[in-house]
Amino acid sequence: MNPFFKIYTGPMFGSKTTRLVAEIDRASYKGWKIFAFKAKKDKRYVSESISTHSGVTWPAACIDRAIEIYDYIDDDSLSSNIVIAVDEAFMIEGIDDVLTSLFFKGVNIVVSTIQLDANEKPFDNIKNIMPFATYIEICPAVCTKCDQDAYYTEAMFDIDNATQEEKVGAKGMYEPRCAKHYSAFLNV
Repeated sequence: MNPFFKIYTGPMFGSKTTRLVAEIDRASYKGWKIFAFKAKKDKRYVSESISTHSGVTWPAACIDRAIEIYDYIDDDSLSSNIVIAVDEAFMIEGIDDVLTSLFFKGVNIVVSTIQLDANEKPFDNIKNIMPFATYIEICPAVCTKCDQDAYYTEAMFDIDNATQEEKVGAKGMYEPRCAKHYSAFLNV
């Protein structure tokens, strides 16, 4: 069986984590072993769990650096019936190197992440994993200014002077925006 590397990406509130949880839930019904991880700095909702905005959770190990994944798995336990699931991958240092390495060892990978920061800059670690993905789904949210698909995330505060907790954010701190209502497009 060929391994898969699935990426669910898009703006905040685009149901990326919902898709990730559905994917690992499906794999668990197959009897596959799930190793779920989330960024330690993501303290929204439930600690020690991946959590959707609607309250669905999946137990997860909290990590700062991707190399910590090897504290939970080793090469002897790797097989095609394993799924490594990572929520908010952009927050985890070195995630690109570790996930790519595991994928080339035959491990199935599922990631949910935003791909752009609030200043329209792609996250390098996400940019680096995209060429290896076997499936990428852009998950639009609904623009808070209209009912159109939103592909961008607008910070509702001064992002350059924000604390780490503010940068992680939650509802009320960021809003999904369509191109018509996204400030970067309004300023050109």
